Amino acid sequence: MMVPAALLLLAALTAVVAPRFLHRADWPDREPVVALWAWQCVVAAVLLCCALSMTLSAAAAWQAVRGHVFAPAPSAVVDAYALGVRGPWAALTAVTLACGGIWTGAMLVREIVLARARRRRRRAELLVRAPLLPGEEPGPERRLVVLEGERPDAWWLPGPSPRLVVTTAALRRLKGRQLDAVIPHEQGHARARHDWLLHCSAALAAGFPQVPVFAGFRDEMHRLVELAADDMASRRFGRLTTALALVELNEDRGVFGPTPTQAHVPERVTRLLTPPDRLPPFRRLRLTAAAALVPVVPVLVTFVPGLRALG
Repeated sequence: MMVPAALLLLAALTAVVAPRFLHRADWPDREPVVALWAWQCVVAAVLLCCALSMTLSAAAAWQAVRGHVFAPAPSAVVDAYALGVRGPWAALTAVTLACGGIWTGAMLVREIVLARARRRRRRAELLVRAPLLPGEEPGPERRLVVLEGERPDAWWLPGPSPRLVVTTAALRRLKGRQLDAVIPHEQGHARARHDWLLHCSAALAAGFPQVPVFAGFRDEMHRLVELAADDMASRRFGRLTTALALVELNEDRGVFGPTPTQAHVPERVTRLLTPPDRLPPFRRLRLTAAAALVPVVPVLVTFVPGLRALG
């Protein structure tokens, strides 16, 4: 029972140390794509630790589970995990972690169902506000929808046939290449499937509100996906043009006042106007590889006793 306990300790250590490291580091704002990858690896490592600990605890508590998990393994490997010395906590740990896994799945399903309901509702509203013309058939070719509206706004509606929705106020206010910069920004969200990142982070934060790593994951996803999309737009149309488009779209929403309603918008504008230096390619590669190794650690911890027995 040492390995399941070590995995739970590793999960707690990763959940505490990794978010602090990412919050204190100076590179996530400079490389939001790498930061997105790092956060996903951290959360995957925490979940993987819990899943592996649950599996080994269940194998220690019940012979039937042990027979399935260690069916092809020689007896020396089974003895290396000391599953016979299970103590009173094996079944409780396995059941608790299994309930946590079921709850996580339920929260994810709930988030997906709610997101699809919101998407259907918004698509129905689009049909009311922008009905099909006589003889026009609904289909994926309607990738751009223009709505009558007094507030400048633009958003990408994901789904099987994603669409870019722009209000007439945005068309009047955005000048020149500013509108061109909005399109790759929204397309960046769609191509990187940022909606799935937001759904997963929201499900984990809603299911486990007392776990800081999941709340930090949700908050950082909302911020980093916007920074990544800003970079995609600025690479094509320039940082100044992208910043001006962001200001024009949010100027009437009270985000630039003394008490902004969305504090990340001024930060995004400032970042675009004073761009930080990107990391060297080798350091980006090193950070990406280091983040990818984080979920590998619980796998190594799990297999070390078995590999030592075989060796």
